[in-house]
Amino acid sequence: MNKTPFDPTVQPVPTSVVEQVDAADTTLSNPKRAVISLGANLGNRLETLQGAVDALEDTPGVRVKAVSPVYETEPWGVAPDSQPSYFNAVVVLKTTLPPSSLLERAQAVEEAFHRVRDERWGARTLDVDIVAYADVVSDDPQLTLPHPRAHERAFVLVPWHDVEPEAQLPGHGTVEQLLDAVTREGVAARADLELRLPE
Repeated sequence: MNKTPFDPTVQPVPTSVVEQVDAADTTLSNPKRAVISLGANLGNRLETLQGAVDALEDTPGVRVKAVSPVYETEPWGVAPDSQPSYFNAVVVLKTTLPPSSLLERAQAVEEAFHRVRDERWGARTLDVDIVAYADVVSDDPQLTLPHPRAHERAFVLVPWHDVEPEAQLPGHGTVEQLLDAVTREGVAARADLELRLPE
């Protein structure tokens, strides 16, 4: 049977419909919650952290839901006074990206701020670490989830607790319980500084 040009099954799909379908691919249907730790101890630390928050929000399939207060912290794993202090914060986001894609984006954001990986625990312009992704527990060497040292780092737990007091770190218990087991020494709130949630 010959189809006429007026048969709706052979009509081109209107551009508006194509755009709606394409847009649906980047909307947050069935999003997962992820927790990201930010840190910077070189350059304009506050500006860098804000830039990282904005870059995460600009990522298709990512929506920043909460940004913690800023903390000034002593560098981890190095001799006292051998590096500038860090500014740290935690971002809670919803994302449709799988963990591997979120990691790629985190590393791209670091590189955009000229992160150099010369030495472990070296000074850096920006650190973007995935602390937790939904309830995923994985020992994948490319991306261990949750972050293998998050449970012992006050500079992660303190700001995370500020924005999600009931939060749990998969496999480790509540953030509140974990905070009881670590020292907050060297982790100071900077009430004079603030990161903005993206518009």
